Amino acid sequence: MKSSNKLAVASVMFCFFCMGFVDLVGIASNYVKADLRLTDSVANIFPSLVFFWFLIFSVPTGVLMNKIGRKKTVLLSLAITVVSLLLPLFGESFPIMLCAFSLLGIGNALMQTSLNPLVTCVMNGGHLAAVLTFGQFIKAIASFIAPYLAMWGATQVLPSFGYDWRILFAVFLIVGIFATALLATVEINEPQATDATISVGRQFSQAFSLLAKPVVLLTFLGIMCHVGIDVGTNTTAPKILMERLKMPLDEAAFATSLYFIFRTIGCFSGSFFLRIMRARSFFLFSVVLMAASMACLFFGDGKAVLYVGIALVGYGNSNIFSICFSNALLAVPEKQNEVSGLMIMGLFGGTLFPLVMGVASDAMGQAGAVLCMAVGVIYLFAYTSKVKQ
Repeated sequence: MKSSNKLAVASVMFCFFCMGFVDLVGIASNYVKADLRLTDSVANIFPSLVFFWFLIFSVPTGVLMNKIGRKKTVLLSLAITVVSLLLPLFGESFPIMLCAFSLLGIGNALMQTSLNPLVTCVMNGGHLAAVLTFGQFIKAIASFIAPYLAMWGATQVLPSFGYDWRILFAVFLIVGIFATALLATVEINEPQATDATISVGRQFSQAFSLLAKPVVLLTFLGIMCHVGIDVGTNTTAPKILMERLKMPLDEAAFATSLYFIFRTIGCFSGSFFLRIMRARSFFLFSVVLMAASMACLFFGDGKAVLYVGIALVGYGNSNIFSICFSNALLAVPEKQNEVSGLMIMGLFGGTLFPLVMGVASDAMGQAGAVLCMAVGVIYLFAYTSKVKQ
């Protein structure tokens, strides 16, 4: 591994932790639903809104990176994220939460598009998927901490703060400010953009033209399914426990943490397995686990079966993004910024899936939401043959 210095590597990995802030939307939407007495369809607007901005900002961020560089783009994303975490500390009205989740989505769209290519500037080697998976492991730590922070704030008396479950925004705000300051102080050598003088319109055209390549288009759809299942489980797992086991929200919120605990384990172990196994074999193994989890979540009505289902989808879904993303980058190495923008645009699946799942769950309970996620698992089975050995 090569790096400009150890501090540069640490700062980039710290940014992956901040990238995980976006996953607080799952548990936060459940608390907002309870506090504001919303239906599933309305509450699912929040995670959908977060990931809607990936559709709008991902490709423009790829163009922006060609103009100002990857590090400056990451710094911009961190600044927007910090503002999004500040807003809920002033209240949890519907308009405030809409603004906060929108800014969180915009900041995360910029971050995910620019941070993954920035990794190649501080590290190199033949195991890009493994390195990105380790970054996802760092990201997952923030993801599973969020529900615990929310539960702690909701169940403890915090007179000095007065933010109940929203204390998680205050904690992440402090971390976000620190990460911004750390990245700003380090030197990172970036490759000169070869197309920096090309018009913005031409760059957009070149980026979207990459979807004509089958591997890019199919990977884009694969990432849509991955994030749809991720956000869907994050949001739906507590609701399944409340529906079938009659758990209160503060107890059912553990389901979100359980999911991210196993995502974290999966990312950590995946960074090792992807160095010794063929990517396609590990991808297939992961999808098989996800298929088993869908069966558990659809048919299960006991705590053990449901917890197993949540754990299996957490582990199985943990390495899908890294394998898909690296597959696309390696397919078109000369257009990494543009490919990154397109792949992150695929996170728009986090908008589509919760909306459809909300309608399905209002119509037939949480089993309907599980069926929607199962469609994504079926596609990933079909995509397996496109993963490079």
